[in-house]
Amino acid sequence: MSGLFDLSGKRALVTGANTGLGQAIAVGLAGAGADIVAVGRSAPDETAALVAAAGRKLTPFAADLSTIEPIARVVAEAGPVDILVNNAGVIRRADSTEFSEADWDAVMDTNLKVAFFLSQAVAKAWIGAGRGGKIIQVASMLSFQGGVRVPSYTASKSGLAGLTKALANEWAGRGINVNAIAPGYFVTNNTTALRADETRSRQILERIPAGRWGAPEDLAGVAVFLASRASDYMHGAIVPVDGGWLAR
Repeated sequence: MSGLFDLSGKRALVTGANTGLGQAIAVGLAGAGADIVAVGRSAPDETAALVAAAGRKLTPFAADLSTIEPIARVVAEAGPVDILVNNAGVIRRADSTEFSEADWDAVMDTNLKVAFFLSQAVAKAWIGAGRGGKIIQVASMLSFQGGVRVPSYTASKSGLAGLTKALANEWAGRGINVNAIAPGYFVTNNTTALRADETRSRQILERIPAGRWGAPEDLAGVAVFLASRASDYMHGAIVPVDGGWLAR
């Protein structure tokens, strides 16, 4: 059974792997045997050390994924990969009556547009080589719910959930699995403002049956599962990892 989750000999391209959820996913995949290509704006030095401690290799690739401009270069120069994790994302908070076009575009471009076109580029390479692969999108609780004061983030993550299903419909027959992880409330840079708001933080914790915020490493197991042979018959699934939030 353990062989179903073995990623030995695989290479995973993970965006936004320098901190937080992306780092935890990269380290989890490395722990299962995969080498990592880490794509992002800042050097993933800490992630590289953790991947090395797991006995695997991390190749850093500097790129600003706020636009699709670097995608062709990333895919061409990073070399063949077996797994793509679209984790890079941003959030902007403001009342919807005051939300700016710039903030709307920044979030939609990174969270949805780049995720689609990077998935497209990787899938085209796989199809051209006559092989399949695994694509994992990082969605959100706001793929299911509306949220407050984050209209572009909600729209982008709802769109990403729909995109996961659409791409699965097209590519499942090509041997490409497209699925998503939907993290709940995790301790990351994106939730700093929420955790600093004593009232809002308390309200969130009161709803989570597990009674705590998620730790980034809580995502590692499901990421390994979706990247491995164990999930070969899963297509278009959106898997909540939320401490029971949606069950409440």
